[in-house]
Amino acid sequence: MDRVFSIIKPSGMTSHDVVYKVRRILSIKKVGHTGTLDPDATGVLPICVGRATKLSDLILNKDKTYLCEMTIGKETDTYDSSGKTIFEKDYSHISEEDIIEALKNQVGEIDQLPPKYSALKVNGKKMCDLVRSGKEDQIELKSRRITINDIEIKEINIPRVVFEVFCSKGTYVRSICHDVGEILGVGAHMSALTRTKTGIFTLENSITLDELEFYKNQNELIKHSYSVEEVLKELPYILLKDNAVKYYSNGGTIESHRFQDKNYDDKSKRVRVYSKEEFIGTGLLTNQGEIVSVKSEKLFNI
Repeated sequence: MDRVFSIIKPSGMTSHDVVYKVRRILSIKKVGHTGTLDPDATGVLPICVGRATKLSDLILNKDKTYLCEMTIGKETDTYDSSGKTIFEKDYSHISEEDIIEALKNQVGEIDQLPPKYSALKVNGKKMCDLVRSGKEDQIELKSRRITINDIEIKEINIPRVVFEVFCSKGTYVRSICHDVGEILGVGAHMSALTRTKTGIFTLENSITLDELEFYKNQNELIKHSYSVEEVLKELPYILLKDNAVKYYSNGGTIESHRFQDKNYDDKSKRVRVYSKEEFIGTGLLTNQGEIVSVKSEKLFNI
């Protein structure tokens, strides 16, 4: 089985726990997730099975949407409610307008410092593991350039604020809350988080682990999962001529005079590649002068 399942991760489970559960339910060893969700967080976690695991990094690169609850007046060492309180301050002087302005400050291309309690690696070791083992001095936090496309405030009931974040990959919503707390001067932390969208996957088209097991027993897994081709459907395509397929499948680069059909434009960088009506995989476009070529990237038919 080479499919993608959009699973609703429950609170209290790690992303690896979900992978283990899916592996057990489906009795398939080759299973991987597409971007870690913190144990306390819930929501959309695409799980790739079989050859679809080659898609993991492509799904990971997609923009994401989160629904976050932030609590002001308290800062924790993990930036969320699972951590130890390290700072508290009276917030009675903070107004709704103050909170709105602080959140606006987070929108756009920004340099964001990740939390020390994160899965980012330093010399091959997760930062959170280094902190917990008393080796925090080995960590040198470096900011990362991310994009917050928009923040939409849903509710303000001080000290709690609920907002939706539309952001690029690599964004830590915990850091948004922490940074807002610093702007306000009273501290803040993320008290709840749900990922509602990543790429084409949404809460509405996702299933729980219990539903996955039910659909497995009912032989209805195909109806509740996605093919590799479906996941990549927004990409333009190239149809190769028959005499180019073998060379391409061996990792070769094919020039455009050996394309039978295409629908990419000048801005296209990645394409779906077909042989006759069969989806082969993805390719990367290069343009040297007036010569356009496609380089074999990921093959899904072998």
